[in-house]
Amino acid sequence: MQSPTTSSFDSPSSSIASGHGDSKNGHTKSIGKKSKTYAYRIRDHVRMGPKLSETVMGKLRLGARIIQEGGRENIFKQVFGVKEGEELLKASQCYLSTSAGPIAGLLFISTQKIAFWSERSVSCHSPDGQLIRIPYKVVIPIRKIKRACQSENVDKPEQKYIQIVTEDGFEFWFMGFFRYEKALMNLEKAINAGSSQV
Repeated sequence: MQSPTTSSFDSPSSSIASGHGDSKNGHTKSIGKKSKTYAYRIRDHVRMGPKLSETVMGKLRLGARIIQEGGRENIFKQVFGVKEGEELLKASQCYLSTSAGPIAGLLFISTQKIAFWSERSVSCHSPDGQLIRIPYKVVIPIRKIKRACQSENVDKPEQKYIQIVTEDGFEFWFMGFFRYEKALMNLEKAINAGSSQV
């Protein structure tokens, strides 16, 4: 990651630019800009992977798994479990930044938690020392989020990030979203709903 700029949100008054113009010409420019940004995000998302062929195969495997399981909501329920009254707001393909490099997967935003599940298994050692492969998972209860920040690369403003900081000081950086604004909007919605329940 290079030179991100950050702005924090934790209240319903934070805003995300809508990109709608008042004039017909302004609206056309807005649509052109949105499609250019979306195309950039797809390219950026694919480039984050180690190799183009591996990234494409990973996306195909993920798509097949989503279809097999009956949708993203079923994967969320199966992998993370759902509490009574919990509602899945959004599931987004993105990357989680780790010390070993970005990991591709799905970011689930619900009314109770933020959860990440990798599309590929990672290698690790079991308690008895054997090398095993398991999906990389992260679960952050909404009530444990200290703040969430939207961020972008100063040199490449099209590169957008979401930083989540927990009450106990852990930081999670998510990037490479196809639909960054929707993920950000649903994260704000979840945090605001969670803070109103406290």
